[in-house]
Amino acid sequence: MIDFKRIDHFHICVPPERLEEAKDFYTNVIGLELIDRPDHLFSSAGYWLNIGNVQLHIGVEPALPHTIRHTALEVIDVDAARRHLEGNNVEIVEEPVIPGRHRFAFIDPFGNRMELLQID
Repeated sequence: MIDFKRIDHFHICVPPERLEEAKDFYTNVIGLELIDRPDHLFSSAGYWLNIGNVQLHIGVEPALPHTIRHTALEVIDVDAARRHLEGNNVEIVEEPVIPGRHRFAFIDPFGNRMELLQID
């Protein structure tokens, strides 16, 4: 049995030529804090960002089609988050209703699916 403590980080990929655009989207539109990444340890470019006590790692790889794979993040006000993303022309995806959870997903400009949810 594995005794998990918490999520440490999750990793998404963007096409190499769009890495700076990804940094701009996740810092300026989503509002995440850019943190130090030990670039000398990696053979490819990327960025690390804080989301509360979890990190988002952005790496590079060729573009891939949309997927149902995703990361879900709990937020305080899911409706305000949705309005913010819609105001920034971010693609919204409706999710099936799950009792006790108010949620939706969005597709970032690089094809990564992210779910935002609020626990009722």
